[in-house]
Amino acid sequence: MYVKKKGNIPVSSVKIKNFLSDFFYKQGIVSDSDVNVAIIGKNEMETLGRKYLSANEPVHNVLSFTGNESKKDFITPPDNILHLGDIAVCYPICIDEANKEGILLEEKVIELLEHGAYHLLGIHHK
Repeated sequence: MYVKKKGNIPVSSVKIKNFLSDFFYKQGIVSDSDVNVAIIGKNEMETLGRKYLSANEPVHNVLSFTGNESKKDFITPPDNILHLGDIAVCYPICIDEANKEGILLEEKVIELLEHGAYHLLGIHHK
């Protein structure tokens, strides 16, 4: 797992990695795999939203992008690592939502990571 945080964000990269490792293991992903996590600001999240979604949508709290969007079909990736994809979490929105919900910031980040991780596995909300 690779975690990239912008600025001095007080969320433990170790907790993020441990959570995602446990999550994917429980979902049956037991082979070597990776997920890239970026905890970013509103401007970057807005840029991602405009680039990959609609320009008219509000800034998202989490976005995920699968790693298997290749046109080639294969059983094992060339480097033997299953690239699950990328998850971007908007830190300022996390702060607002955690405050409104009365939960810890780290708890909110983990909740959004779980949401994004389900999307990487093709499980979407209604």
